[in-house]
Amino acid sequence: MSAELTGVYRFRRRVCALCGTLLICLPAAHVCAQEAETSEGEVPPVFQADYGGVGLMETPTARMAPLGTFSFTYSEVEPYTNYAFSFQPFEWMEAGFRYTQIENRLYGRAIAGDRDYLDKGVDLKLSLVDERAYVPELAVGFRDFGGTGLFGSEYLVANKRWYDFDFSLGVGWGYLGSRGDFSNPFGVLGERYKERIDEDTGQGGDFNLKQLFSGRPSVFGGIQYHTPFEPLTLQVEYEGNDYESEPLDNPQDQDSPINIGARFQVNDNLTLSAAWERGNTAMLGATLSVGLATLTQAKNDPSPVAVGEPAAARTEQGESWEDAAKQLSTNAGIATRRISRDGNSLVVEGSPTKYRSMPEAELRANRILHNFADADIEQFRYRWVERGLVAREDSLPREPLPADTFIVEPGSVFSEQDYRYGVAAVAASAKRSRRDSEQPLYDDFGDVFSWRLSPGLRQNYGGPDGYLYQVLAKLDTQLKTDDHGWFSGTLGYTLLDNFDNFDYIADSDLPRVRTFVARYLDETELGIYNLQYTRTARLSDNWFGMAYAGYLEQMYAGAGGEVMYRPFNSNVAFGIDANWVRQRDFDTQFGLRDYETWVGNATAYIDTGFKDVLAKISVGRYLAKDIGTTLDFSRRFDSGVRLGAFATFTDAGDDYGEGGFDKGIYLSMPLDLFFNKSSRNYASVGWQPLTRDGGAQLARRYSLYGLTDMRSIDGYWESYEDVQR
Repeated sequence: MSAELTGVYRFRRRVCALCGTLLICLPAAHVCAQEAETSEGEVPPVFQADYGGVGLMETPTARMAPLGTFSFTYSEVEPYTNYAFSFQPFEWMEAGFRYTQIENRLYGRAIAGDRDYLDKGVDLKLSLVDERAYVPELAVGFRDFGGTGLFGSEYLVANKRWYDFDFSLGVGWGYLGSRGDFSNPFGVLGERYKERIDEDTGQGGDFNLKQLFSGRPSVFGGIQYHTPFEPLTLQVEYEGNDYESEPLDNPQDQDSPINIGARFQVNDNLTLSAAWERGNTAMLGATLSVGLATLTQAKNDPSPVAVGEPAAARTEQGESWEDAAKQLSTNAGIATRRISRDGNSLVVEGSPTKYRSMPEAELRANRILHNFADADIEQFRYRWVERGLVAREDSLPREPLPADTFIVEPGSVFSEQDYRYGVAAVAASAKRSRRDSEQPLYDDFGDVFSWRLSPGLRQNYGGPDGYLYQVLAKLDTQLKTDDHGWFSGTLGYTLLDNFDNFDYIADSDLPRVRTFVARYLDETELGIYNLQYTRTARLSDNWFGMAYAGYLEQMYAGAGGEVMYRPFNSNVAFGIDANWVRQRDFDTQFGLRDYETWVGNATAYIDTGFKDVLAKISVGRYLAKDIGTTLDFSRRFDSGVRLGAFATFTDAGDDYGEGGFDKGIYLSMPLDLFFNKSSRNYASVGWQPLTRDGGAQLARRYSLYGLTDMRSIDGYWESYEDVQR
């Protein structure tokens, strides 16, 4: 018998038991189209695999986490320790990145002494077919396709549930299929698919496209059982890796291809994992998960003000428009700049400071203004302003007023018809200003000087020096000169750091515009992180401008400006910024280094209309004088959380160093998701596998797209519905 036929028979024997079990269960699928649910009617849980991403232990499954899930997974199975971040931006897409520490291999003593080797990888999985009564769920995935490729794999996998059991069966190439059970069926498409040749990726970071689905694959699969003891789930899997050709010439003994494990859900956010893998090695791990799309927090905000007769309270109690402005601030969350009368309309000009929902601020303000306005006022107009830029004006009829709980009957004042009327008024106000014809009732410039003290964290991870961190106390200050101009400054004091461990600076053929980051953090105890003057201007109906100069960020000082075209309620905006900058001294004081350059970008902002996805496409010149483009895609969930990823490609070529391009992910979260008081403040965090000089952008403090955010009324009517529930 030929070797080829022997391999085929061996493959058949290995999958016979697994396929037989799965096929026995499939005929029962017609019992109910909802067999994907347990007897309690709940969908069985899914878990993160050792390397991150939904799976069993070493193998992935076709399952996806709930929409918006963010997971951090730690697992240790000798000689590998994995730190994996996984995201579910869409129901059909799972993405993530991972660090794998290999304890018996070193970076190199000349580079990092005795520090263990650290591999970085990017993973992706796409759902192809949803599960139905007679159809399994099907997915295709790519592991470590955007890193060094040490663990590079591609796979096709299917899943079918039967009550509390979930069966998976897949075919893997590369690391997942290194046992090579059978010849590659894709070999009919060309010679390159028949043999998997290690691609020369240099130090890593490129997409390993030439390897995709090449070489001899292996079968893998498993069973997950959700036990009657609700927190406990048991798993068994058969993997396709024989561990004889591990990365970095690091083979491992494997006594059995069958792994067994258990998952214990401590609560909705924490899962503990244990397994016996390779027939000889223990695995321990834990996963922290949070549903970004469904995050919510009950609020203990002040109740809406009581409604009295028009102007009665002001007349009888001697209250003034200054008192109205105070109530607008404390109850409606509006920092009021002006109040004026325009015919039968009352106009409030100000900025939202408390509620993320604009309708909530306006509905609360309606009740306040009703108590102060004369009886002949029929309409309240809200002119929303940010840093002197008038973004839009919302017009609401005065009566009928919403109830205390903001519950109104369908077809009342806050119907969609009234909303459309308000939108028309907004569009008209965007084309002209009618301040000259308005009768002023109240005018207040606000606080000239303001400050805020807050904690800060600077971190760097992914290099030979391991995790580097700096904990700061930050003092942010602001001094307003007029409606359109202000000084801003940030002073930071280091409370705690471990930058004594910083030794290694990677080789770079580009100017060191970012790879000196650790020196800035190490040599700065008390630093001036920002000190600049900024001015804004409304150039025409749809054009906005901004100019700034000073110490723009920790590493650069200079001057620049931005111009943006942003039509009212448009899905598209365009901006151009140009900046001359000079590198600052490492101690983050007033001194400057010799390096200077021009940087700038032309950027298109596109609200795709698909799943609240915002696309940003920039073309320009970067800090290392390289020229290229940045692609940035992010999704905003109903909770207000925004999850995004970016990649930058430039003409630096081989000079780029480790990785052929820059990439990263980021997360922006409303702070009021964690507190019982409403807030418009956000906290942001980002991860980049490496700090690079190529594709490095200037970290500008303000952007016109952010300052003109209220030009969009996306979700405005939906917010009315939410407030009124």
